[in-house]
Amino acid sequence: MRTILTSTYGQRSRRMSIRTLNDILLSVRQSGRSRVMMQKDGLGWKAISAAELFQQVVAVSRTFAAWGIRKGDRVAILSENRPEWTIADFAALTLGAVTVPIYATQTAHQTAFVLNDSGARIIAVSSKSQLEKVLTIKKNTPLERVLVMDTVDGSDAVLMQTILHDDPKDFVAEFETQSRSVVPDDLATIIYTSGTTGTAKGVMLTHGNMTSNIACSMEAFGFGDKEEVSVSFLPLSHVTARHVDFALLYRGVVLAYCPDISQLATALSEVRPNLFIAVPRVYEKLRRQVILKTSGFPKAEIYRWALAVGRAHRDEVLAGKKPTSASWKLADRLFFSKVRVGMGGNAEEFISGGAPLGRELAEWFADIGIPIHEGYGLTETSPVIAVNTPKNHKIGTVGKPLPNVEVKIADDGEVLARGPSIFSGYWNRPEETQAAFEDGWFKTGDIGNLDSDGFLSITDRKKDLIKTSGGKFIAPQPIENSLKLNPLIGTAVVIGDRRKFPAVLIAPDFAVLENWARANQVDCSSRKLLVADAKVQILYNGIIEELNGNLARFERLKRVLLVPEEFSADNGTLTHTFKVRRRGIEDRYRVLIDEMYVKAENDYKPHESSLHH
Repeated sequence: MRTILTSTYGQRSRRMSIRTLNDILLSVRQSGRSRVMMQKDGLGWKAISAAELFQQVVAVSRTFAAWGIRKGDRVAILSENRPEWTIADFAALTLGAVTVPIYATQTAHQTAFVLNDSGARIIAVSSKSQLEKVLTIKKNTPLERVLVMDTVDGSDAVLMQTILHDDPKDFVAEFETQSRSVVPDDLATIIYTSGTTGTAKGVMLTHGNMTSNIACSMEAFGFGDKEEVSVSFLPLSHVTARHVDFALLYRGVVLAYCPDISQLATALSEVRPNLFIAVPRVYEKLRRQVILKTSGFPKAEIYRWALAVGRAHRDEVLAGKKPTSASWKLADRLFFSKVRVGMGGNAEEFISGGAPLGRELAEWFADIGIPIHEGYGLTETSPVIAVNTPKNHKIGTVGKPLPNVEVKIADDGEVLARGPSIFSGYWNRPEETQAAFEDGWFKTGDIGNLDSDGFLSITDRKKDLIKTSGGKFIAPQPIENSLKLNPLIGTAVVIGDRRKFPAVLIAPDFAVLENWARANQVDCSSRKLLVADAKVQILYNGIIEELNGNLARFERLKRVLLVPEEFSADNGTLTHTFKVRRRGIEDRYRVLIDEMYVKAENDYKPHESSLHH
């Protein structure tokens, strides 16, 4: 497949197709662009040119080589998003080494597991706090060297900043020879899955796996026709973010790094990106902020009117057209444009991946003039299997499969895939690797269907399906997607596997709930008292009663369990990419869940529709 590189914006020049990830770096260097990355420091946003990026990668690669890193050796990266993350990544890849990303939020124990399981010899860390975490476990891991990105005093770790300023001219020829000696079948990275159902597994992806996906996943979007900017804030330890950044670099888009999601709003207003790529939880929070800011007269009335106008023009928006009616133009001026300003005000394309977006959320954004192109894939598929595009978009689906990926639906509804982007196996887990395939097809573990137009829909995770003691199967994700649209709900998890009836465990959005509590004379001095208050219980029971009216009788939620804390990766209830860890939630709240069901046993009727405390 031939791809393109924009070296002078407005004019496209052809170049070789990418065979390995190293070709992306070489193509960036060939472009000669004055700005390929941006990083904020005390003086503002600083640009990094193609020449600077190449020189810094060569300098770090020379250091890795001097430390004895050779083809197949594992190099770990423990860092927030920043240029040095990508520099360390390319420095390892060009030697034929294998990059092992570790989430910056992981504990020392979790970090040690990845280091030991992968056998990583060196690690690049971002900051003093990350360095201290690694030093507490280093002696119990195979680590030989530590490279730190920040300037840290009083440490034996090597400072990357001193290396970045080196002149590596004497190593360039060797570097280029080594980087070109890497072939598509060589292992590029081991990415440890977030472990929603158990212990994390190392997914092995080759250069060919990733580049086959990068070459076509964004082909339909036309990125690179002009100078464009994207904010890199999704953690690069996750396959989606890493894939996106590689693909955007390849297509000539400038990456502006945002190391902390708390800084995202500022970064968006300052950088004003041309495209916005996020996980559903980010879109959920944006919607919730809009709803909070539009409460009270007259904002609430304008909000409802504008949404009604947008709903009437939804089909036009999803078809890629800008409505021209007088009512839409007025709604755009009064409301829609202000939402876009909160996202930088300059974005033309919006993409979602990493988890299910949910039809209702997609419809809400479409109604305010923002069509979100939802994609789908897994770490094991490098990751994109299917994606909606500006020309082929169907709301409620995850788009059409990529042209180089085959998809079929098994008899039990499971989505199966095969193609060059499918992983080569789990690291040191041959039995689990074998179990992941059936007749050469990778078993995604997702339940879905392909419609007559070729669009793929995902309805739930196969392992997440709830089977009540009465033998009824319930798909929790559609129910949860509906609930999380309510601003009072932070996260909702349907429970009830092997129980008589389904229930829901809710972590409220405490900022919204506390505002409500103050307005309704409810004590919110502690979260425990707040969720136990009778008025609050009635409030959430009412939300569930309304939802139950749209559910089948066997799906209706008979109990609500409010917990006095938010779900997070720190307490084991979410993964590091904000997916719900059902096993972690059930373990953490097992006593409360059991008590709720025991209490319900005495007065439960098989077809009851009312909620009880």
